[in-house]
Amino acid sequence: MAGSVAEKLLTAHLVSGEPNPGEEIGLGIDQTLTQDATGTLVMQELEALRLDRARTEVSVQYVDHNLLQADEKNAEDHAFLRSACRRYGLWFSKPGNGVSHPTHMQRFGVPGKTMVGSDSHTCAAGSLGMLAIGVGGLEVAMAIAGRPLYLRMPEIWGVRLTGELPPWVSAKDVVLEMLRRHGVKGGLNRIIEYHGPGLAGLTAMDRHVIANMGAELGATTTVFPADDAVRRFLRAEGREDDFTELTADADASYDVDEEIDLSALEPLIAKPSAPDNVVPVREVAGTEVSQVVIGSSANPGFRDFAIAAAMVKGRQTDDSVSFDVNPSSREIFADLTKAGHTFDLISAGARIHQAGCMGCIGMGQAPATGRNSLRTFPRNFPGRSGTREDSVWLCSPETAAAAALTGEIIDPRDLAGKLELRHTVPAEPESASVNTEMLVPPPEPEEAARVELDKGPNISSLPDFPELPDRMAAPVLLKVGDDISTDEISPAGARALPFRSNVPKLAEFTFTRIDEDYPARARATADDTGHFVVGGENYGQGSSREHAAITPRYLGLRAVIAKSFARIHWQNLANFGILALEFTRSDDYDRIDPDDVLAIDEVRRSLPGGPELTVRNTTKDEEYRVRHRLSERQVEAVLAGGRIPLLAREV
Repeated sequence: MAGSVAEKLLTAHLVSGEPNPGEEIGLGIDQTLTQDATGTLVMQELEALRLDRARTEVSVQYVDHNLLQADEKNAEDHAFLRSACRRYGLWFSKPGNGVSHPTHMQRFGVPGKTMVGSDSHTCAAGSLGMLAIGVGGLEVAMAIAGRPLYLRMPEIWGVRLTGELPPWVSAKDVVLEMLRRHGVKGGLNRIIEYHGPGLAGLTAMDRHVIANMGAELGATTTVFPADDAVRRFLRAEGREDDFTELTADADASYDVDEEIDLSALEPLIAKPSAPDNVVPVREVAGTEVSQVVIGSSANPGFRDFAIAAAMVKGRQTDDSVSFDVNPSSREIFADLTKAGHTFDLISAGARIHQAGCMGCIGMGQAPATGRNSLRTFPRNFPGRSGTREDSVWLCSPETAAAAALTGEIIDPRDLAGKLELRHTVPAEPESASVNTEMLVPPPEPEEAARVELDKGPNISSLPDFPELPDRMAAPVLLKVGDDISTDEISPAGARALPFRSNVPKLAEFTFTRIDEDYPARARATADDTGHFVVGGENYGQGSSREHAAITPRYLGLRAVIAKSFARIHWQNLANFGILALEFTRSDDYDRIDPDDVLAIDEVRRSLPGGPELTVRNTTKDEEYRVRHRLSERQVEAVLAGGRIPLLAREV
């Protein structure tokens, strides 16, 4: 066997290709994860593929994003998802059971297995020694149908941890340090593998925090070894029989090496409005705060809530602060309640919400305009909170609780001295409050075959898209800068999310955070020539939502020309017939203006013929060389107008 944990996982699941960085490989997939904000499309894709039954070991559909039922739309989505799980043979996690990532870790995660999920934070399961990768929904649908996952073989980035975390510093500060050093593109085309003696002080849930936000680094995934910490976690969950040791060999080597001395870290915080805008908390101390939210898949463990409860116990939070607590799973909520931590939080003024994503995806908990909100969340992209002009900071539970008590950002080490707080990390329960009643198993095949999909008025079918034309001549409707996120392409939030299964309606929100007139202008091109979008570096970062490809395509988008693309969105564009092209000369980006008409000739011959094409700017009489990074399989899909027509025939 190969030496590192990542290499062992890849070797055990390789079904095609050679695992050399940059080459396309195929991996067998054991498990899948879907959540309701993206899962409705996955189920519509299974319907389009005419699948009979899931062919994975385990596939689970969670309802954790669209929990607020302000009207009938979310309830219709939930009913549709439940019926699709019964029809296609998936587990169904009922609304309020918990956020997908920690709940899956508790109930289904198994060391040594592979998993894909239609959520970019699927990589959190790497905390158990899994190879878990966030992808677009169509990749998940194909995995459910028993097909391999295809991706470019990443480099393996070994991060050696030494030392021990000091008091008032926790796992969130480790991943914030990685973001401070390397930014949101630092992990692009890499698997991050943590190793070294510093692992001994990190629990499985601590590792979840770090693995989860590997997505913010742009990494393909993050892996940890399956060692004694993982064994203890599974034992507490009553699943020790699922444990298999998986560790790196002593002589393991990595493509890239890094080291972090945990003992040298201090409390860190990401300023608005990017996860890599990281500074020490002490540098921004004194900044007024009006909201503090604890929870999300980025800080989901018992300890993350319990340390905050210990800090506020017997005290009252500042009267200027809304202190919100979102339990990450029903199980952890029960454990916190048994230990008395829920009482301490409530007594201190906390508002306890249901177990789910909530404000992390902009479903409620929107902050006041221009007021600072500290959150233990993974992302603070502009407007993601549900407030257009928001000011969201990302931090650890210690830093968040300190702000809740004082009404301002304060280094928790300074607060400890002021309030004579002792840093006593609450013990994890030796036996978790396991309750599987809200997990609905799939029915037997005979019963499943008789199930009809429950489609309310808000549930549409996937639109059919035509083939890519041989000549593309269209205007540039939008030109955007670097690090445009999928939140800015297809917004989340309480207004848009209820239309996740209604593509025509959701399309009305496309790019509106950047240009409110984009949907109307784009509709005018949809049945004619279509249009282009021009982007900067890292176009499409963030969430895996394929809506950010489907809704612009529905409105007539045929190609995006950018300096570079984020991995998942690049794949989603190809899956739905949108041509993703990169400038060979980055300064050509500056030569294109909105409304310029761009033309590409002989597209159907040129795409299979090589990676480079010529784009003519007919408005300015200029030419630019661009390239694509599509495999033969992806070229075929783009030319066909998307992958679904091809896959339906195969399945």
